[in-house]
Amino acid sequence: MTPNITLVLVVGVLFSTGVYLLLARSVVRALIGFLLLSNGANILFLIASGRAGRAPIVGRNDGARMSDPLPQALVLTAIVIGLCMTAFMLALAHRSWQLSETDVLADDVEDTRIHRRATDNDMSESDYQDRDRPEDEPVAPHPAGLPVPDGPTTYDDHLDENDDAHDDQKTQTVTGGKEG
Repeated sequence: MTPNITLVLVVGVLFSTGVYLLLARSVVRALIGFLLLSNGANILFLIASGRAGRAPIVGRNDGARMSDPLPQALVLTAIVIGLCMTAFMLALAHRSWQLSETDVLADDVEDTRIHRRATDNDMSESDYQDRDRPEDEPVAPHPAGLPVPDGPTTYDDHLDENDDAHDDQKTQTVTGGKEG
């Protein structure tokens, strides 16, 4: 079985146009891109299913000439998912229009800050652990603005001491204050 070259080209055009529109900043263009991708996937399922055959009812038709019901079920499922996603994206587009009277998404402030820090190679707020850095050297400043102590102690050692004192108190309560 050879697929119809026209349908294969249609799928390629739908996919490429859909991806191009999906990457746009406009919510409406992204919605149209998603619809084109969804329709391209449905046509791809139909191409993959092979030639049309008789209804897949066992005992009524010859088994060799029956069509495969699985691609039809996949297309129906894809249509339902596409409809739900379209409704969701329409709600997003409507809300975007209500808030900003435009469907073009603006740059996120946090994304801009992260991009600026990445281009400046600023690692001050990162969890990155440098293997060449000594263990006792602080990675970042103290969150409360206090100086970070020199040496192996850290700014949260008082929390560990409180936990140890709490554990000792629980041990004394359970044993009745008797160690032994």
